[in-house]
Amino acid sequence: MSVATIFNPVQVKVLGEDLEVPVKGGRLVSYANLDYAASAPCLEPVSAAVAAALPAYSSVHRGAGYASQLTTARYEQARHTVRAFVGARADDAVVFTRNTTDATNLLARCLPKGATTVVFDTEHHASLLPWQRVVRLAPPAFPGEAVRQADEALAAIEGPKLLVVTAASNVTGELWPIAALAHIAHRHGARILVDAAQLVPHRKLNLTALDLDYVAFSGHKLYAPFGAGVLVGRRDWLSDGEPYLKGGGAVKSVGTLADGTTEWHEDAEPRHEAGTPNVLGAIALAAACDALTATGWTPLVHEEERLISRLREGLDAVEGVRELSLWGPDHPRVGIVSFVVDGYTARQVAEALSTEYGIGVRDGKFCAHPFVRHLLDIPERRSSGGESEARANEDRSGRDSQNDGGCEDDTASAVRASIGIGTTEEHVDRLVGALHDLVARR
Repeated sequence: MSVATIFNPVQVKVLGEDLEVPVKGGRLVSYANLDYAASAPCLEPVSAAVAAALPAYSSVHRGAGYASQLTTARYEQARHTVRAFVGARADDAVVFTRNTTDATNLLARCLPKGATTVVFDTEHHASLLPWQRVVRLAPPAFPGEAVRQADEALAAIEGPKLLVVTAASNVTGELWPIAALAHIAHRHGARILVDAAQLVPHRKLNLTALDLDYVAFSGHKLYAPFGAGVLVGRRDWLSDGEPYLKGGGAVKSVGTLADGTTEWHEDAEPRHEAGTPNVLGAIALAAACDALTATGWTPLVHEEERLISRLREGLDAVEGVRELSLWGPDHPRVGIVSFVVDGYTARQVAEALSTEYGIGVRDGKFCAHPFVRHLLDIPERRSSGGESEARANEDRSGRDSQNDGGCEDDTASAVRASIGIGTTEEHVDRLVGALHDLVARR
């Protein structure tokens, strides 16, 4: 009987649980994947759904043939499944995108003229960078301060406004008070966009109950790594906004060169899904939603909380290891923990864990450069013009969404371990033991 079978009561499985990787000395060891927050492995039901769709794969919305009609039906059913998964309102739009970053940029293109966005410096670059008119708020010392800061900022803004906030931090895993922030936003006539990329793989989300206007998340973090994401929310801004992409499917009619008219779809979904969409990605995303719902959130959350508590207690017992946290060790969080190790850079730790112990983690600034600098208490350097160099360079540093290879100071980084379905006690204990070993050789 495998370790996963002994300790993991969650029945749904991921592909790759039997993956073996080479370590120093030429041995093969089972892979301890602790990098779920970057991209989660594929669930077996997701792989099965894609395999089942492939034999009849065809164009969507365009063909009269049986395969085209069947594929179109599967694609539109995926939209309904995602709507139900996040508890969306019946009239909310569900626009398939590439990922959370794509979804956020799509909404940014659809904001009413003159709209101002309010965003915290704790956000992922996907939420921090797309906006034309933006008010950036300092990291709050506690959740109530986040609500106060948003309240004051929104009260000072005239015209259309949007509050953007994460549901769960991709750096610390800490949960944000999104219901309270939604209430504050609406009190000031603003709307709220919630980055749910790190929440939906770990917790149930109900957009209607929380009174959220928009949510965005990615399939590759939700055990559906087939290149699809989604933006769910109110139709009016999306239906009025300039089409995100211009081409086939987004138009109702195109006139001649002489009259130069183009009539775009009023409906948000076709208006922003020009071209042939990622049909298999949408089917995969919906299959992941169905699989998690069928498994049930109670066993998923119970197992995750048990393992993340074991991991955090283990890290706390390793001399020289410091966990990063915005709101303290007791604040609720999902299965993500970031830390630093005295005497080592984050890259040195990550490379040693991989090459010597077969453990996969993430190192860097996690596409959240201002937040990581804040957590590490690293002051921002000032440019000659008086503006913070860190902020002045934010657009340049934020372009590298896959890694932090462009960062000048490797000490201004951390290690992130993240868990999910398929994580076992042995994975957690192997990481803690490896860190004990690394600290002992300093």
